[in-house]
Amino acid sequence: MAMDYSSAENSRIFHPSTAEAAASVSGSAAVAACAAMAFFYVAILYSPTLILRLPPPASLDSFMIRRFACAVVSSIASVIACILLLGQGKFDDFPSILGVLGIRSDHLWNSVVLPLLLTSLLYAGSFVSKTWKLISSKKEEGGENFCYGLEICGQRFMDWVCAHARNVMAWRNYVVAPFTEELVFRACMIPLLLCGGFGTYTIIFLSPVFFSLAHLNHFLELYCQQRYCFMKAFLIVGLQLGYTVIFGWYASFFFIRTGNLIPPIVAHIFCNVMGLPVLWSRRTKGTATVAAAAGLICFLWLLFPATNPDMYNDSRDGCNCWHRYCSWN
Repeated sequence: MAMDYSSAENSRIFHPSTAEAAASVSGSAAVAACAAMAFFYVAILYSPTLILRLPPPASLDSFMIRRFACAVVSSIASVIACILLLGQGKFDDFPSILGVLGIRSDHLWNSVVLPLLLTSLLYAGSFVSKTWKLISSKKEEGGENFCYGLEICGQRFMDWVCAHARNVMAWRNYVVAPFTEELVFRACMIPLLLCGGFGTYTIIFLSPVFFSLAHLNHFLELYCQQRYCFMKAFLIVGLQLGYTVIFGWYASFFFIRTGNLIPPIVAHIFCNVMGLPVLWSRRTKGTATVAAAAGLICFLWLLFPATNPDMYNDSRDGCNCWHRYCSWN
């Protein structure tokens, strides 16, 4: 459903700039820009030693902190490039820029809670498996008091939080990667592809390719640096690439559907915390499989109602989604 830019006052927040960009960004330029952003996001990680000639980091913490800084620099560079390509420097106010990137303050509570609840349905099997394991361990310890069980759960959760707060890899998985990757691969790339004339569903299924290709460096690290055999490194990275493609579809759908960057970030963090969903567990005697199937059915049933743009975005001008190229009818 195309938006009538002249019909609503709130459309001036950022839609005029996006409309101008639609005529100024070609499809080939959009794809080239996205490929360059994906390449730069990975290549800059190796710049401290290969280009700046800095000495090798003395510890894992210093190594990861260098990578955090590189990820931030590449994200800022991608944002600047996206703004220049979309608006050609014609943005006249800061909210316009933030609006194009899906960064907004309206519906903040919905943007956090609803994606969390929706994504958790995909992990129903995982929750059942973890609960079953907790109950089994409680029985082995001889505990029968329900309040005592809750106290143990609370204590374990706090121990987990404290341990991860001091873990540099936790900061990578739960903070730096979700924010920088979603900013580059969703907030920057998707508006470029939309303005390049690509269809909504084409972008949802195509844009995660850039996201997955950015993880190919893991194969080189496993094969060349950690000396994994070729097949083992290939299988590990292949599984990771498949998972990132599927998640990329989901995150791209969320961003295009809502025009809000927070939902894909929340989903990204939650998926990193949970890992791969549990589809089967011998311990649960099939209960986890039933729960996983039920969770998937509920997820599909609620996918469109739970991502209704009205609950995430005040700047839609009557369109079924955030951007004028989108049509969900």
